[in-house]
Amino acid sequence: MMFKTGEVEAVRAFLLTLQEEICSGLEAEDGTGKFITDKWDRDRGGMGISRVLSDGAVIEKGGVNFSHVFGTAMPASATATRPELAGRAFQAMGVSLVIHPKNPFVPTSHANFRLFVAEKEGETPVWWFGGGYDLTPYYGFDEDCVHWHEQARLACADFGPDYYPRFKQQCDDYFHIKHRKEPRGVGGLFFDDFNELDFATSFDFVRTMANSYLKAYLPIVNRRKTMEYSERHKAFQEYRRGRYAEFNLVYDRGTLFGLQSGVGRIESILMSLPPVVRWIYDWHPEPGSEEERLYSHFLQPRDWV
Repeated sequence: MMFKTGEVEAVRAFLLTLQEEICSGLEAEDGTGKFITDKWDRDRGGMGISRVLSDGAVIEKGGVNFSHVFGTAMPASATATRPELAGRAFQAMGVSLVIHPKNPFVPTSHANFRLFVAEKEGETPVWWFGGGYDLTPYYGFDEDCVHWHEQARLACADFGPDYYPRFKQQCDDYFHIKHRKEPRGVGGLFFDDFNELDFATSFDFVRTMANSYLKAYLPIVNRRKTMEYSERHKAFQEYRRGRYAEFNLVYDRGTLFGLQSGVGRIESILMSLPPVVRWIYDWHPEPGSEEERLYSHFLQPRDWV
């Protein structure tokens, strides 16, 4: 499938608008925190705009990054699953965000939406979209999980009944910490190498999913941000953040792509890491505790809607 001149530029324009809208929505929910803007440029390697909020009333650390990078050869993280792309030049653009809340009762959220184009002289360009969003609670609430997944289902509904269950399953499979044998959170949507629809329809689908992120996340933040918590709750949040760090550094394709491509900006690539993390040797939750319920009830893949 070919794409028309200007379609890549349209995706870039949408992603820049998406970044601004998400930052504005999160700032309004936080109330006091403001995103700082850090623009960076790599000679012939691309550019990016990193937006970071630190020590807000609600958001302890949040980043919403846009990048548009170029390279002469696909990195190993891409060719490992797509060997036919070896030797192709590429461009990749996307918005990636991670929000680490201050209150342990507010879950961490992650989202990213991206476009890849791989080209080689004399051959048809290869393009695909990827991305999705997922939720990582520390203390779970059924109504939050149901709301999150309901918004994800609605975002997929107009494009066919099979997409939500398919992308949900892919999310459960992808955000699984293999060395811990446990899910990272309660899932959401995940898709990659997506080009089965024509370019315009694929872009419309991705745009609809991206625009549903704030609808899915902000009501949860609003419900939980003023809940009282103790030092025990905060310590458990920081312990579970360790799982988040482990996944991103060991398995996350976007992080590995950024590190291996050589054209990204390290500070922006590692923006997803939590501000404070703790690892406790061989820790186990008390039976019947709130912490134990995270493992027994929420970190079990299920149909939430």
